[in-house]
Amino acid sequence: MKATWEKIDKNLVAIDVEVDAAQVSEALDKAFKKVVQKVNVPGFRKGKVPRAMFEKRFGVESLYQDAIDILLPQAYTAALQETGVEAVDRPEIDVEQFAKGESFKFKAKVTVKPEVKLGEYKGLELPAADANVGEEEIAAELERLQQRHAELTVIDEGEAQNGDTAVIDFEGFVDGVAFEGGKGERYSLELGSGSFIPGFEEQVVGLATGDFKDVVVTFPENYHADNLAGKEAVFKVKLHEIKRKNLPALDDEFAKDVSEFDTLDEFKQDLAKKLADRKEKENEQAREVAVVEKAAETAEIDVPQAMIDTEVDFMLRDFEQRLRMQGMNLDLYYQFSGQDESVLRAQMATDAEKRVRNNLVLEQISKNEGISASDEELTEELEKLSGMYNRPVDELRTLFATNGNIENLKSDIVIRKTIKFLLDNSKVATEVA
Repeated sequence: MKATWEKIDKNLVAIDVEVDAAQVSEALDKAFKKVVQKVNVPGFRKGKVPRAMFEKRFGVESLYQDAIDILLPQAYTAALQETGVEAVDRPEIDVEQFAKGESFKFKAKVTVKPEVKLGEYKGLELPAADANVGEEEIAAELERLQQRHAELTVIDEGEAQNGDTAVIDFEGFVDGVAFEGGKGERYSLELGSGSFIPGFEEQVVGLATGDFKDVVVTFPENYHADNLAGKEAVFKVKLHEIKRKNLPALDDEFAKDVSEFDTLDEFKQDLAKKLADRKEKENEQAREVAVVEKAAETAEIDVPQAMIDTEVDFMLRDFEQRLRMQGMNLDLYYQFSGQDESVLRAQMATDAEKRVRNNLVLEQISKNEGISASDEELTEELEKLSGMYNRPVDELRTLFATNGNIENLKSDIVIRKTIKFLLDNSKVATEVA
């Protein structure tokens, strides 16, 4: 097989590939064995038609597409390896020649990783970090713990307030007609959470147990369901129950319930230490983000749209997984938020481009500085994963190798080492009085 390539546009290359006639013949043989199982020829059982009779009756050309489907993926992969082209998107394939007894020629146009021209990345100035914990931070943490350990109590009298959980029945109508997905029974809605259509929750505030109300809202113009977008809807709502959070008192008993300490003062001292430790870790993470972004700011890169789209796909899958952990899915999210996939993707695109840009910069810095992952470091990483998943190191190594993810694991190690390199070579900015 022969493969050559040329740059035809910014981040776009064309690869010319020629596969020898012997491989074409092998692919035709495989295609015949596949196709012959499906054809009916009088006097022969399926799969038993002789090759010569098949080609005379149907023509050898009837095997071409199946043979191309068999040969093309492996030929394209081999061409990438031979040319060293780093493709970041699916190729556009143009078959130029395919026939029995001849070589197979095709051209692949594909988007590739962009050139990265680094700016200054050593001696970057980072702001000084403050790990001190103030009284207001301790108070805020205690309040969060109060909220977490609060009990929901049914309120028999009074009106629903923001922060209450309203147990409601609802059914939505547009132009007097009920619409699909607009009905719920004994649904627990936290008022003020913003989880329903804008304007809905505000109109439930002030209702008492047993009240009925027509809640009038307007669906957003970009609502995912075209038949509802921009339409005014009337939700017939019945309030069954009001549940209000009953916060525990901040005293020694509270400290005993939520910690191993006997007094609130002891608990607050321990809380201050833990908050300081957490703040220190957060500061370190913030420094990592800051040093990478500073290095990326001065780099010149034309990020291909294909790489941004791929990153958005990853972010969308991750977002859906987190929704499922909360008992939701994307369809419900779109319904409650009034968004659709195109809006969500557009919102993610800016962060996706930044992620891609940062990773490309880190990758180029690691090349410039000769940063790599040793076998010892790979083993250490596998040992960490072994402890996390309670599986033997050798088993994990085999699993990663089989799935083709060993290189991804090495890449993660290199990225972390490169960020450490940037931090080790940074300096704290001096404040000007």
